[in-house]
Amino acid sequence: MTDSFLDRLRALVGDAHLVTDPPAMTPYLADWRGRFTGRARAVVLPADTLEVAQVVQACAEARVPIVPQGGRTGLVLGSVPDASGAAIVLSLRRLNRIRSIDAANRTMTVEAGCILEDIQQAAMEGGMLFPLSLAAEGSCTIGGNLSTNAGGTAVLRYGNTRELCLGLEVVTAQGQVWDGLRGLRKDNTGYALRELFIGAEGTLGVITAAVLKLYPQPKAALTALVALESPRGALALLSLLQDRCGAALTGYELMSDFCLRLVATQFPDLPKPFATHYPFYALVELSSNESEDQAAELVETAVGAALDTGIALDAVLATSSGQALGLWKLREHIPLAQAAAGKNIKHDISLPVSSIPEFIERTDSALQAAFPACQVVCFGHLGDGNLHYNVAPPDGIGHDSFLSHQDAVNRIVHDSVAAMNGSISAEHGIGALKREDLVRYKPRVELDMMRAIKAALDPLGIMNPGKIL
Repeated sequence: MTDSFLDRLRALVGDAHLVTDPPAMTPYLADWRGRFTGRARAVVLPADTLEVAQVVQACAEARVPIVPQGGRTGLVLGSVPDASGAAIVLSLRRLNRIRSIDAANRTMTVEAGCILEDIQQAAMEGGMLFPLSLAAEGSCTIGGNLSTNAGGTAVLRYGNTRELCLGLEVVTAQGQVWDGLRGLRKDNTGYALRELFIGAEGTLGVITAAVLKLYPQPKAALTALVALESPRGALALLSLLQDRCGAALTGYELMSDFCLRLVATQFPDLPKPFATHYPFYALVELSSNESEDQAAELVETAVGAALDTGIALDAVLATSSGQALGLWKLREHIPLAQAAAGKNIKHDISLPVSSIPEFIERTDSALQAAFPACQVVCFGHLGDGNLHYNVAPPDGIGHDSFLSHQDAVNRIVHDSVAAMNGSISAEHGIGALKREDLVRYKPRVELDMMRAIKAALDPLGIMNPGKIL
């Protein structure tokens, strides 16, 4: 028996770009961490915005749910279908053109399926910088970055993805195309529709293209790894660097000693900057639009002051791009080391920067009281208040057994976050994984407004159902 709906999609995108064979669909159905595999009626790979619109129109008429998908690097089950098999997966990976670069306006117009690293490279070849940078940049797509409002390591200086986007092209839940690709820094003509779709995780429409901000390429970027006694020392160092370096401070990452021990165990060939171990470390990056000498003077003077005042215990300054890359690899390999070591309970949280030391002290203590000898993998973007605060089982305890305590661990961590006016999701989104927690911690009036927006823009409820709300 033929399936008339799938036949219609096949006619729109071509037989080669409609995947219904179960083994061929499998990569599109599993989440990056390998914890969940959903089911789908088909995987559809349109070639351009028009085909996306036609596919969405067909789905709206047939009341078929749609799960938009980018590079499949998400961590909260936001881009995988549920177990019902009712939805189609709408992969945007063929929409991968860089449409234009406007050097005078310092903007680039790109399609949603462009790999982040390719966008960075295109900007660099044009003598400019697209500053969004994260560990998955070699495989994540800009559409996914926009849909989750991704953060990364340069938020301190340049902001989240939301701040890096001037305009969007979106296919609505009715299959209409909204062309909002305006490279304007000022546009005060009504509701900020762009803001609704950024961070909405595909629940309101499908982002197909975007106008991105570009910046001057820095003349130099210098990296230092600073050893610290505690998160309070890290906060003091951040304040010192901000006072002395201002906007030149582009990256500030916190890592516990346990993180670096984990990396050293799993990746023994990576650098070992210090002969001894210290409780915490800050990875610092300074950029200069003047010269390498100016950047070097800034970082040497600031770090020197931190050592002289006892804020810092030790420091290593990279003297080459290779050394700087080695220090950044230590930070970037923490999630990979965690995955190699086994399963853990992940948290992507944000807090007022001033509250982070107290949060770590309070939550570490609460977790140890509830789960003695559990291991906290604490690292993240301290400069913008975003911690990846992950909890691994005690030595000798099976990872699957410890995961049975996930709800209890989450409650301790998220209650602590809520008590300090933080957020349970800083940059990963809500997806399906944190949907129930969102209800617990979001004020009812906020949830009601979100539901009203969802109902207005997607009255049939076909856009990424079961995600966020």
